[in-house]
Amino acid sequence: VQLQASGGGLVQAGGSLILSCAASGRTINGYTMGWFRQTPGKEREFVAATRWNSYIYYADSVEGRFTISRDSARSTVYLQMNLLKPEDTAVYYCAAGNNIILSRIRVPQAYDSWGQGTLVTVSS
Repeated sequence: VQLQASGGGLVQAGGSLILSCAASGRTINGYTMGWFRQTPGKEREFVAATRWNSYIYYADSVEGRFTISRDSARSTVYLQMNLLKPEDTAVYYCAAGNNIILSRIRVPQAYDSWGQGTLVTVSS
């Protein structure tokens, strides 16, 4: 599956952004869809994921502020980001994986396909 992420930009602290990840090539039904983020010099960090059964998981740092959702009819996954903080500044990547076990849902290496990344900058 090919992924195309979009929606990044510059926003002030406390503001909101919504990221989109459009999949093509096949349906996302059955896939675990995740969002990760990365800053220079750091490893890619788990943000949120939604499994094929609609169960949802968040990193502690974004719980209560970010919401992941999927629209299977449009083969699109969204990340609604509210109450943004400067430390949320990063390149955000969407990812897709098949047959990811729960214990590995936060592990980037468990995902097979990646979008190109979209930059989110939160100013203080």
